[in-house]
Amino acid sequence: MRKKNEKGFALILALVLLLVMSLMGGGLIVITSGDHNSNNSSDQYQQAFYVAETGLIEAEKKIVNAYLGDWRTVESIGSSGMTDEQQAQALAGAVEGWYRNKNDRSMPTNGIEMTGDRITACYSSFKNIDRDTFRVTDHFTEQNFGDLIEPILTKLEAEGTDDPDTDDVDESTTAESSKKEVEKEEKYLKRFVYEYFMTNIGTAPYKGAGASIKATSSDIGSQGTAYKIYACGIFYGKAGPLDVNHNGEVQILIPLESIIVMPN
Repeated sequence: MRKKNEKGFALILALVLLLVMSLMGGGLIVITSGDHNSNNSSDQYQQAFYVAETGLIEAEKKIVNAYLGDWRTVESIGSSGMTDEQQAQALAGAVEGWYRNKNDRSMPTNGIEMTGDRITACYSSFKNIDRDTFRVTDHFTEQNFGDLIEPILTKLEAEGTDDPDTDDVDESTTAESSKKEVEKEEKYLKRFVYEYFMTNIGTAPYKGAGASIKATSSDIGSQGTAYKIYACGIFYGKAGPLDVNHNGEVQILIPLESIIVMPN
């Protein structure tokens, strides 16, 4: 009986196993890379949503300040044009060196047309707007989120300690990490921008308590004025050599709406 020649079989088997293992390793790398990119994209969408919520909050603050009076420093009260009695009342209600300038209180009205440069990607993303008749009380664009929170990161970095009231999720965003990591996070957050605009949509039932434009009116069960707020959280592409914060190319845009009712 002739014996089979099995010379070189071990080498062929080793090459086949090596090929299989290489394919498996490559597949794992592709899957891991896809999961990583998916997680990054999910984080960016979530952050853009939070930035859009920031826009809603800032718009509400603008409306409330218009009704109650904007905040000014106590040092500037002498040039406010108020009487001595009004100044005394303002100082009595001052908070940490700030007072409300009630002389300039007003009810925001729709006086701005959304034309020209105001037709932004954010504005165009709201499909329920009647473009022919739509007017707004105010419109703020390119509000950089990184600039908004930069003082917080700078303070943490300067103090060399993390915020004791905040649980650490990503150590690269805290003052416990290196200065380089903090600067990297600041640069990344400056790619997020929020935009908002508000429109007066007329009277609406108001129930609650608070300061009123008319001192003689009642706040409980009265008619108020409703404002619809539109806001967007925008994530731009990475800044190039000639760019300041980003390259101007919108990668993610999250639009949000809300309504606030103020007492008349």
